[in-house]
Parts: sequence; structure tokens; C-alpha cells
Amino acid sequence: MDESLDPQVLDGLWDFDDPAGSEARFRAALTDAPAGGTRRAELCTQLARAVGLQGRYDEAGELLDGFEPPTSEVPIVRVRLALERGRLLNSSGEPVPAIEHFREALSTAQSAGEEFLEVDAAHMLAIADRDHSEAWTQQALRTVAGSTDPRTLRWAGSLHNNAGWSRHDTGDYAGALAEFEAALAGYLVHGTVEQVRFARWAVARALRSLARFDEALEIQLRLSGYAPSDGYVEEELAELFLATGRPAEAREHAAAAADLLGADGWFAEYESGRLERLRQLARTA
Repeated sequence: MDESLDPQVLDGLWDFDDPAGSEARFRAALTDAPAGGTRRAELCTQLARAVGLQGRYDEAGELLDGFEPPTSEVPIVRVRLALERGRLLNSSGEPVPAIEHFREALSTAQSAGEEFLEVDAAHMLAIADRDHSEAWTQQALRTVAGSTDPRTLRWAGSLHNNAGWSRHDTGDYAGALAEFEAALAGYLVHGTVEQVRFARWAVARALRSLARFDEALEIQLRLSGYAPSDGYVEEELAELFLATGRPAEAREHAAAAADLLGADGWFAEYESGRLERLRQLARTA
């Protein structure tokens, strides 16, 4: 059995904004991976993940079902198999059976000392097991707080971000703001430029919910200067100008947001209410 996959190599193969490109890179990497080895098995689990992210669930499932002992019993392979089986179920609308796979991944990762994957499993449990979401997130954050591994420390931003949206959804806007500010602090140390920018947007979104309009507007205007064609920033500017008594500017930004977000198929399908509000604001604000 060969050595496991170098985490830095794995990071270089992934681009979660481009699962098709990631799939191609994993397929290319597999051509050089020894048959029956741990590294090849890990690459296959990640290939399955990339395929699943493109909605090809049956194909992804077949990839995950192709593992046999002894490879499937290697701890890191067991963790990755459980994680990807759980993710596949959750993405295809079956969160309840996904929970058991994520629990298996968490337990195996803890026993194997795989901190990064332990946090990944707890993070997925927080998504799938909504009744215990906060408890799973806090467990993941405790693992991150006790870690010295740079890759594990990178989880802080996304975990706090997820916790922030959970609090925002329940109307706890002050709690959401605190979580978004913690996410921003994490991303400033371990995140990308895009993650930092999104974290600032989330802070401003919570400020709007708290009716702290001037503070929110200052942040969104600054973000608009960095990315003038961001539909989500335009949407917030429309709402904030409306809230601060500037209807002409609200109409202008609502129209821009409606054009930008209306061209996004996902937004048009799943956020149709927000899109209709923007179109109405563009006409009547």
C-alpha cells in the first residue's frame, strides 16, 4: 500500500467553483497513481465528489461503490468514503441517511488523528443534522481551536460563516453579526481575497438586519468599488438606499441587481422571490 495523498497536492487539484475542471485534473492524476494503493483510492473519492457536484449522482455513487478491502479499510480511505457517500446523499436530498455516514467519518477521523477531516465531518453534520447544527459547529470549532495544523485552521472562517447564517435565519441578528465578524477574522488570516470580500458582505448584511444602515452602506459601497458587477452587492445597495430614503438610487441599483442576478440560473430558480422584489423596486422605489 503506497502513501496517502499529499494534502497540498489535493488542494492544488481542487477548484470548487469549477467541478468539471477539478474532475479533469483528478482523472489525469489517476493515470500516475499505483493501482490498489491508498493514493489512488483517495483520488477516486475526490473524483466522485467532483462528479457529484455536477449532479451526476449515479456515476459518483458507482465510483464510491468500487472499493474493496484492504484498500477500503485504510483509515483515511474509510473517512473519505464515508464523507463522500454522505455528501452524495445530502446533495441528492437525503440528509437523514447521510448523517450516519458523516458520524462514521467523524469517529474514524478522530481515531486516526485526521484533524482536517474530523472538522470536515462535523461541518457536514452541522449541515445535514439541522436539529443539532449549532452543537456540531461548536464541536468543529473546538477542534480547530486546539489545532496547530494550517489546513485545519483554515476551517475557522467557513464554520463561523455557517453559524452566522444559522443565527440570521432564526432572527438572532446580533449573534449573526458576531459570527460573521469572527468569520472575517478567520479569513483575514487563512482565507482568499474572495472569501474576505464575501465575509465583509455578510457583516454588512447583518448590520442591515440590525437597522445599522449607515455602517452597512459604507461597507457595501466599498465592496462595490472592488467588484462593480456583483449582483449581491447591488441588491444590498438597493435595499440600503431604500431604507435611508434615497429611492432614485435604490431604483438604479435594483435594476442592476435584477439584470445581474436574473442571468444566474440558480438564483432565478431558487431565489425567485428576491428577484421579483428587485424588479419591483426597479420600477417603483
